[in-house]
Amino acid sequence: MKTKNALMLILTAFIWGTAFVAQSMGMDYLGPFTFNGVRSIIGGIALLPCIAMLNKINGASGKTEGNRKDLIMGGAACGILLFTASSLQQVGIQYTTAGKAGFITAFYIVIVPVLGIFLKKKIGWKVWLAVALALAGLYFLCITEEFAVGKGDILIFLCALVFSAHILVIDHFAPRADGVKMSCIQFFVCGFVSFPFMFLLETPRISAMLDGIIPLLYAGVLSCGVAYTLQIVGQKNVNPAVASLILSLESCFSVLAGWLVLGERLSVREASGCALMFAAIILAQLPDKRKE
Repeated sequence: MKTKNALMLILTAFIWGTAFVAQSMGMDYLGPFTFNGVRSIIGGIALLPCIAMLNKINGASGKTEGNRKDLIMGGAACGILLFTASSLQQVGIQYTTAGKAGFITAFYIVIVPVLGIFLKKKIGWKVWLAVALALAGLYFLCITEEFAVGKGDILIFLCALVFSAHILVIDHFAPRADGVKMSCIQFFVCGFVSFPFMFLLETPRISAMLDGIIPLLYAGVLSCGVAYTLQIVGQKNVNPAVASLILSLESCFSVLAGWLVLGERLSVREASGCALMFAAIILAQLPDKRKE
């Protein structure tokens, strides 16, 4: 695994984790479908200048990446999966606690390698050990009460399944298509699919969007435009199980962001969870002796 790819995925997890503050603030002004729809469109628009600049560079050098069919199919599939996962998560969190929701969502670190077996992805013992460490870390980090399964927990678990499929779809299409363009298509698809639900189930108002413009811009430009693009580009030629472990650092960064920005304190239990998560990431990236 290249250091460049790992850094891209770590930066992705960092942006997603710190975006927790923006998303929490955004919910004070907008409904979940409105917030997700608008921020996805903002993310797509933010990438258009980048695509124009890259087209000039590639045009001058004569280099192209991927083909149109894979680009459109990959972007559309990722957009629909992103909409589905985000919606399930936002609705499910209304019926469960944030700690349990964070733990159950991060179950994709287990689901991805399990699904990878059926897709003939080789999963080494170190990755499985890292998954176990990461699960233990997530438990200490997120679970602070007696575990019980309810309606919200089921919805969040379905969200984790969809996010797992999202990671595997990216793993399939990323080497075949332009990552930035595919990410742009993903956001426009996610945004447009959100609109019917936004108008049917909520009452979107321009004034509310203007009141929540700062969290919308942060979540749209950074969390969507930058982070999801980094995920698609960073996942190229990376085992999806390892990628999911790195991306699960989002839980650590969200806790740290709450500590630094919102003044929330880290308990010994939460600090231990963060340490286990980082240990899992390091273990997953250690090279095999045969490769050395």
